[in-house]
Amino acid sequence: MNQAEVSKLMSQLRIAVRPNKRNLRNPDGPEGRLLKLRKTVTALVKHERIELYYNRADEARGYAELLISNAIRHGDRHKATMELADYWLLEKQLVHKLFKVLVPRYENYNVSYTRMFKAPREYPGMYYKKSVLELRGNPYPTLTQDNSQNRNLLHNVLLDEARKEFRREKLAVLAN
Repeated sequence: MNQAEVSKLMSQLRIAVRPNKRNLRNPDGPEGRLLKLRKTVTALVKHERIELYYNRADEARGYAELLISNAIRHGDRHKATMELADYWLLEKQLVHKLFKVLVPRYENYNVSYTRMFKAPREYPGMYYKKSVLELRGNPYPTLTQDNSQNRNLLHNVLLDEARKEFRREKLAVLAN
């Protein structure tokens, strides 16, 4: 068995899926909990960015990563991967999106396929951690701030001072 075949046997998830208790209770029991997770993974593949409670987002992220990594590793001709996609994606047209859109997008990624951000909470009110779960490379505007134009950041202050010193030296050379 060569190295390429061994890598197909091992899961290569790029996020840490911790086996911690998430307190996802459901009146319908474990089946209802899994149905909620399936709806969450389906919504993530469909909309590519969703806002939800942190615990559910954290667990659904692991299942979405697993689904995408198996789709990349085995392709749409693999029976077990197709059954996995059929189980997790409730809308069957999203299976085509998974293999035709997401797999080519993530083939050469060496980071995780999803990102999770903390969402702002409403004050006053009940405090439940909210988060935004998104697929990387989605067509929406980014949620992170662009700090490259912030003049108070250290690298910008250093660049400004270096620029001023360079100008002083040039003016001194011109004055002589």
